[in-house]
Amino acid sequence: MLKSIHGEPQFDRQSGRAETLGAEFDGDGTNFALFSENATGVDLCLFDDTGKTETHRMALPDMEGGIWHGYLPGIKPGQLYGYRVHGPHAPESGHRFNAAKLLLDPYARETRGPLIWDDALYGYPVGGSDLDRDDRDSAGFMPKAVVVDAAFDWEAEEALNTRWEDTFLYEAHVKGLTMLHPNVPEADRGTFAGLGSQPIIDHLKSIGVSAIELLPVHGFVNDRHLQEKGLSNYWGYNSLSFFAPQSSYLKSGDIREVKRAIRRFHDAGIEVILDVVYNHTAEGNEMGATLSFRGIDNAVYYLSSPDNPRHGFDVTGTGNTLNVAHPMVLRMVLDSLRYWVQVMHVDGFRFDLASTLGREQSGFERDGAFFAAIKQDPVLSKVKLIAEPWDIGAGGYQVGGFPWPFREWNDKFRDDVRGFWRRNKACAAPLSERLLGSQVQFNHSQRPATSSVNFLAAHDGFTLWDTVSFNDKHNDANGENGRDGHNNNLSDNMGIEGATEDEGVNASRARRAKAMLATLLLSQGVPMILAGDELGQSQNGNNNAYCQDNDLAWINWDGARGDLRDAVAALAALRKDLALAQAAFALAPQDAGEGQPSASWWHPSGREFQEDDWTADLTCLGLYLRVQDAPDRLIIINGGDDAEVNLPEGRWSHRLDTAAETIALDAKAERTLQVGWQSVHVLLSDAA
Repeated sequence: MLKSIHGEPQFDRQSGRAETLGAEFDGDGTNFALFSENATGVDLCLFDDTGKTETHRMALPDMEGGIWHGYLPGIKPGQLYGYRVHGPHAPESGHRFNAAKLLLDPYARETRGPLIWDDALYGYPVGGSDLDRDDRDSAGFMPKAVVVDAAFDWEAEEALNTRWEDTFLYEAHVKGLTMLHPNVPEADRGTFAGLGSQPIIDHLKSIGVSAIELLPVHGFVNDRHLQEKGLSNYWGYNSLSFFAPQSSYLKSGDIREVKRAIRRFHDAGIEVILDVVYNHTAEGNEMGATLSFRGIDNAVYYLSSPDNPRHGFDVTGTGNTLNVAHPMVLRMVLDSLRYWVQVMHVDGFRFDLASTLGREQSGFERDGAFFAAIKQDPVLSKVKLIAEPWDIGAGGYQVGGFPWPFREWNDKFRDDVRGFWRRNKACAAPLSERLLGSQVQFNHSQRPATSSVNFLAAHDGFTLWDTVSFNDKHNDANGENGRDGHNNNLSDNMGIEGATEDEGVNASRARRAKAMLATLLLSQGVPMILAGDELGQSQNGNNNAYCQDNDLAWINWDGARGDLRDAVAALAALRKDLALAQAAFALAPQDAGEGQPSASWWHPSGREFQEDDWTADLTCLGLYLRVQDAPDRLIIINGGDDAEVNLPEGRWSHRLDTAAETIALDAKAERTLQVGWQSVHVLLSDAA
């Protein structure tokens, strides 16, 4: 750190380099490099260990291609720093430079200290016009970047590279998953130390999870308006730092804690996927704070309104849109992704509002610069890539529109499965599409049958248990008078709104939840479960718990329903045992090629479906699957009352009944099978 330097630090201009952005320690000193196309100068500010005292301010001596850089000998890991960027203050032209504002390095690998909300963080006088300039120093209220040493002993670890056909995703929150777990040490809860603890890993292994998909862990900001209401940005979809992990998730304050957690997951055979937010930042619109990108080069890092560059162009609903079409902004995103793969060893990414990343001048472009860069990248093209295939802009809904190798969250699966199980009319036909991988959306452009990421619930919306417990959202705790959160929940309280001690209602809810879980895990595609859905987690009807950093959203381990946990474990094991997931789409027998799986539909009366059957209001149907070198499978979905199903000719073994006390079976089936109300069954032909 700076104390190792005698006297005023001096740049070594012979050693400075522009090739690598950020602060790079080489064993003897640190190279600092920052991109700003429109700046007239950049000051590097060094701070003491407390982050409160600015000890040195030096102009970066060299610039090429818009990259301002300088090498300081003797600067070691642990040194705190920030930038002040000089340039035109011309908001009407999109330029908002203000050297009074300390700025966080976009390439910071670690941060220290909280963001303390104060009017000095804004580049204009709060309450006045954004065309005016505020010259108060913001350094005392800003987190500082930290120089780090990337060295870590990975013990010759190799990537797991789990096949998509074998992938079972578990969407979880670092803090929410661990805060109430009784066997996670209290001091570790809410951090990566707790996330990588044995009790968490043992649970994931016990239910067959192959990958944990973490809600945002990039450094994010707690919005000022939420803090003023006593709330916080719990989910974390408000990134400010794309390289540094959220500091509050580090018990040790050291990024090696993240690496240790990832290594422990890998040792257990579990991949780690990050939910990343490259569509916008925490700085908001032109009335937001100047924390990093806005002060570094607002006109480059953000999309501007084509009508008036004073304003941003917002297709994310957050106030700004990151300008990924600019080559250096695109480079930052790609550098961030590669950093998390090569240095932190994550296994893939889920891209929030991913349609934004494909926006070009003509709108969404599936062959645009971002996707082309990913496909040719020797690192990123090999990891798991998942798109949230929509944003709020025109033409933003793009389910099925992303290029290979991306997989996509499929909200059509969620909606159609929920609709079927709550007994909506005419749902058999859409359900049949979802069971076979949503081929209308995904069976094109040489995409595999694992392109659809299927889910019943995700972080935004009702949990699975709330889907069977509430008719309406109950978001009063969010302080928005119930205006937030969507209203189309496709839920059904089964007779009583919310929690109840009525044993009959609770049994009915559990029965439907198991049937829905079976539908998820028996469908073609990649299944994803929301953390806590295997435990009967409830958020008391809140379908937008983005600001609830408390036991409303934290997983209630003590209230876990063991029957649901056991059901998920049995279903995951059956899916794997029967190799239900295939890379090739199952087509009608007359269309399936040699060696390709085929699928047909079985009517409960004992015949194959006819065209007119799809227009009838059927609640019971069978999916007849044929896979080469394996027994035929018959999956019976009964969303209605008790029914009889006449099975196809031959001998059948009954392997699954979600209505049974123990859902995994090994019993011979009669020619006529009695199927209970709201249940799912799996049968195998000629089973030993």
